Amino acid sequence: MSSFNDYVKFLTQQAVIRMDQPKEERKSKREERRAEKQSFPTQAFGIIPMGLSLFWKSRKSNKK
Repeated sequence: MSSFNDYVKFLTQQAVIRMDQPKEERKSKREERRAEKQSFPTQAFGIIPMGLSLFWKSRKSNKK
């Protein structure tokens, strides 16, 4: 039961910290996280999707 209390305490502390931050600061942190985050295909399959898309685009341009 103490672990649940610790978890609730942690969540409460995080909520208070977040509420004390100015809106602009929260927004800038969110934008930084989004910029650092990789796209889903890259995250799930590595560089293979990018390689396939480059191959497919070059193949289409060579046909014309």
